[in-house]
Amino acid sequence: MAVGDVLSEALDLYQRFFRRFVLIAASVFVLVDLLAAIAADARGGSRPVFALWTLVYVLIALVGAFWVQGALVAAVQDARDGKLDRKIGDLYDSVRPRLPALIAAGVLAGVGAGIGLVLFVVPGLILLTRWILIAPVIVLEGRRASEAFKRSAELVKGNGRPVFGVIVSTLLIGIVAHGVLIRIFAFLPAFAANWAGGLLADSLVTPFVALSWTVMYFQLSQKSKAA
Repeated sequence: MAVGDVLSEALDLYQRFFRRFVLIAASVFVLVDLLAAIAADARGGSRPVFALWTLVYVLIALVGAFWVQGALVAAVQDARDGKLDRKIGDLYDSVRPRLPALIAAGVLAGVGAGIGLVLFVVPGLILLTRWILIAPVIVLEGRRASEAFKRSAELVKGNGRPVFGVIVSTLLIGIVAHGVLIRIFAFLPAFAANWAGGLLADSLVTPFVALSWTVMYFQLSQKSKAA
């Protein structure tokens, strides 16, 4: 597996089905980013109100982020034959049964890798690399959260460097693009700017990152079968 091959295939899918991928992400982020804007706007008010809106935002964002990721994984699977036939609602419905596993595994992976990064850095990067395929494994193979960690590590084994290269490349692209896009609406009042800027950035950036990691899953899965 080569970093360039993964990014090239992901970019090709992103361009060919740009509208569909963006709409898949936007259908959830329109609510998530609205709540983020409300929470930010409430910061200047009473603490209880701010705390309440922040809690609501965090909970909805947690579920929404993993649901979007799962739907995009399913969309990539559908698009690899040259057509993206499934409706957006059908994609989300297909992922719903896997949502608890996605959230559980995602939170555990985030905490584990986060602690490793904060305390030791290198172990955190290693865990991030080994567990990067958790979402595709859960959605496409129907694995439980506890099984997804081992399966992801099995697929990544022997390909750590290119996998890490894809992670770094996509995250850097995503961070830079997100920062630029979110400032496009800076001329609007704060509430509207936060909502519109967040929605645009999340809807455009999230699909490319999810596509890249899912393409990586397919390439490594095929390589594993051929071995």
